[in-house]
Amino acid sequence: MKIQQLEYVIALDNYRHFAKAAEACGVTQPTLSMMIQKLEEEIDVKIFDRSTFPIAPSPLGQKIIAQARICLQQFDKVREIVESEQDRLEGTFNLAIIPTIAPYIVPELLMLNHSSGSSFELVIKESTTDQIVESILNGSIDGGLMAGPLNHPKLKEYPLYYEKFYAYVSAKDSVYGEKEIDLSLIDINSVWLLENVHCFSGQIQRLCKMKKNAAAHRGSKYEAGSIDTLINIVDYNGGITVIPEMSTMGLSEERQENLRPFKGLTAVREVSLVVSCDYVRERMLAAVMDLVKASVPKSMQNPGLKEFVVDI
Repeated sequence: MKIQQLEYVIALDNYRHFAKAAEACGVTQPTLSMMIQKLEEEIDVKIFDRSTFPIAPSPLGQKIIAQARICLQQFDKVREIVESEQDRLEGTFNLAIIPTIAPYIVPELLMLNHSSGSSFELVIKESTTDQIVESILNGSIDGGLMAGPLNHPKLKEYPLYYEKFYAYVSAKDSVYGEKEIDLSLIDINSVWLLENVHCFSGQIQRLCKMKKNAAAHRGSKYEAGSIDTLINIVDYNGGITVIPEMSTMGLSEERQENLRPFKGLTAVREVSLVVSCDYVRERMLAAVMDLVKASVPKSMQNPGLKEFVVDI
């Protein structure tokens, strides 16, 4: 059994396609297929069921692949320790970002990384919180930019910035003339929110629960997956939605007129870079954190806002 064979197995599990896995590994498809077949013959186990489409691991193969990921993760730690001690900043940092953050920070993040002439490669993808946590733990990504605190025993969180919540109100809504929005007085049937996985806690979480309970009494229902979709819904259908601060910065002047703070509610979400507790490439981590901080306004990096943090 060789490390290279484990890498091929993991690649095939990731892509579920021989040609794509081979391309990702930089080898020919016959080479990848032959190396995996040799491993299967050596351990006398069919890791993959080749009769399915797309190809999928066998039940025992799933366990083998999970352990292979751990083995490779530990193997990579050796290289990372050496690079850290030699103060080398090179290689790749695989970063996943949740959907309510990605659209507002990724363009600036990519531009800054390119203009800075960084000696490392920053690879970014969009993913949900649960998927990011799983990917960090199995070693398929290096870190995640998400809202917290998560308080996971195997993860380390580095708070980078804090963003407030605002109401986005339709000009058709009865509370449009108010300077501040009182959550206790709004018509719950006029509120549009993200699907449950993105709901905010504290007073805003209670709003989510109220909304869920009232959903049966509404003529139509829509669980939005993006903040931009929510804003468009409010513009066309009336009502109110809740959006975080970063999403307000790209709004047109006309839409800025629809923003209102919440009355008696100073709540923010804490956005952190999250890595595994045993992540050792400190210089790489610091460089990525610096890029993220440079991508958001300095006013949002005020640690004094931490006392108002609510979960997502």
